[in-house]
Amino acid sequence: YFQVFKPVIQSVVEFFQPNCVVLQCGADSLAGDRLGCFNLSIRGHGECVKFVKELGLPLLVLGGGGYTVRNVARAWTYETSLLVDEHISSEIPYNEYFEYFAPDFTLHPEVVTRQENANSKQYLEAIVRAVTENLKCLVQAPSVQMQDVPPDFMECSRKDQPDKVQSSSATVEDGDEP
Repeated sequence: YFQVFKPVIQSVVEFFQPNCVVLQCGADSLAGDRLGCFNLSIRGHGECVKFVKELGLPLLVLGGGGYTVRNVARAWTYETSLLVDEHISSEIPYNEYFEYFAPDFTLHPEVVTRQENANSKQYLEAIVRAVTENLKCLVQAPSVQMQDVPPDFMECSRKDQPDKVQSSSATVEDGDEP
């Protein structure tokens, strides 16, 4: 996963040169997720968050996704600790939800994969190359316009059409009186 994530994110950041990053941490990529099939460990998922944090840009981190709730809680707990630079124990402290984290009661359970990793190193490198090449095809980094559009902007595209105003009884052209 890191063979793709890190170089792709680095290329995207170099191209777009963002002033900040919104990172949506969907946990459905974790091993054991009921819907996802990426098989990432909690540490692996956290490594992605850590990498983006180390870019040094203002960062807004959001949760999302994840259909095995106990692993979502583990991931977001671990990632929060990385974001605030606080080391936490791998042992989950006793609490009213303790039984949900059975049988190991740890923050980083052993990853039991449901499917074999069929991605070759060459295939992953090809993905990185394709994304990098696609970035080069963009004329410029897209952005959201943060200023008013002049009111005559819409008129520029209609210069070749005569100005007509439709009234209830007749069509009025420029210079004609209704």
